[in-house]
Amino acid sequence: MPNINITKTEVLSDNWYTLRKVTYDYQKKDGTWETQSREAYDRGNGAAILLYNTEAKTVVLTRQFRMPTYVNGNPDGMMIEACAGLLDQDNPEDCIRRETEEETGYKVRDVRKVFEAYMSPGSVTEILHFFVAEYSQDMQVSAGGGLDHEQENIEVLELPFETALTMIESGEIRDAKTIMLLQYVQIQGLLG
Repeated sequence: MPNINITKTEVLSDNWYTLRKVTYDYQKKDGTWETQSREAYDRGNGAAILLYNTEAKTVVLTRQFRMPTYVNGNPDGMMIEACAGLLDQDNPEDCIRRETEEETGYKVRDVRKVFEAYMSPGSVTEILHFFVAEYSQDMQVSAGGGLDHEQENIEVLELPFETALTMIESGEIRDAKTIMLLQYVQIQGLLG
């Protein structure tokens, strides 16, 4: 384990989330010390979930505009994703239950945490907690679509599981958390 000594932390921006520049001394394998600095974007930790229906062999995903993808070559900025959200002050399970109902309209009974991961460890502090849950039509309590005051304009998609997998290959699904969850369901054989 490397020895680290943080010598300076500067807030570069706290407009939306917090961007910090951290300067630190890092002890290399040969024992010498080197001063380095990196920027780290702290947007908080989050949770994501894939809803799946074992009888119909379907999954519930969302589609919404993502400005960062638009400015980086996604022609319309629209992304197909698993339901997700920031933890805020909630624990991961409470967060994902709330986000699932807000975004998809489903009030799921049993959620199961399957793993957690740093999504972009070179620049973002976020840990994402990954969940799966079975859903059925009787669990739908609203149309979903997100919250107006959060400026969410979310389209809810119910797709055959095999179609969703094909959409990874075609490039229609390019969101990392969604790909990870779809592949988890496939590897675990949750939909046959």
